[in-house]
Amino acid sequence: MPANKKYLTPSPAQRFAKISSAILGGLIVSVMFHMALAAWFDHVIVIITSTFSAFILWAILMVVAFLGKNGWKIWSIYLLASLVFFVIFYFGNQTNPLV
Repeated sequence: MPANKKYLTPSPAQRFAKISSAILGGLIVSVMFHMALAAWFDHVIVIITSTFSAFILWAILMVVAFLGKNGWKIWSIYLLASLVFFVIFYFGNQTNPLV
C-alpha cells in the first residue's frame, strides 16, 4: 500500500536535511553527550556503557529527526545540543583531565 502523498516531504532539500540530521546529527549529539559524561565521571565506566547507550540514543535521535516538519530546524537543534555538550566536555576536561 503506497504512502499518502500529503504525509511525504515534497522538497528534496528538506528530505536531505532530515536524512542527514538523523544520521550525522544524531551521531554527533550522542557522541558529544557521552564525551561530556566521561569528562565529569569515571571515563572508563562511561566508555564501556556508551557502547550500548550511544547506539540506543542515536536510534532515538534518528526517530526524532523524522518527526519534525523542518529538517534545517532539527539540524540547528542538534548542533546547538552538540555545542552545549562540547562546552560541558571542555570545562570538565579542564577540571578533570582524562590523561
